[in-house]
Amino acid sequence: MVGQTIGKTMPHGYAGSYSRQPDTIIDTHPLEGATAVPFGGAVVVGTAGAAKAVGSSSTAADFLGVALRETKSATNYLAQNEGSYNTNDAVPVIKRGCVNVICQNGTPAYDGTVYVRIAANASIPNAVVGGFEAAADSTNSVALTNAKWKGTADVNGVAEIRILNTLHA
Repeated sequence: MVGQTIGKTMPHGYAGSYSRQPDTIIDTHPLEGATAVPFGGAVVVGTAGAAKAVGSSSTAADFLGVALRETKSATNYLAQNEGSYNTNDAVPVIKRGCVNVICQNGTPAYDGTVYVRIAANASIPNAVVGGFEAAADSTNSVALTNAKWKGTADVNGVAEIRILNTLHA
């Protein structure tokens, strides 16, 4: 988050930070697979209660939640938004409630559809698999049925989403 907050709006904060607390469900899951999950990245249901990174076969029904930055800190002081979870790490996953994420494609708007990228697209080079988007990208993204945008993104591309209900216990 930028140090200055003088002006009409304040930045949202960092991806993976929950933004409202009263109606929040957060569970911890071990991370399976060889793919790291960044703070604020989507995770899907793995095997035997594990979470895993989003992949090309992921569907909206597989969406488990968003990896929070709650128990692990970034390892680079100058890049506080670039931490991640690796194989077998305990990942705190927000399953219901509001959380800040990076919107990597499109312009989020209040009550807008939230998409998760499941495959890379060369025409959107900075969009990573597992990232959140406000615009559909054919078969490269899936629309989440249980999440909505809470408003616009800040100058850093961070926007708030509300996960409406848990699909998985």
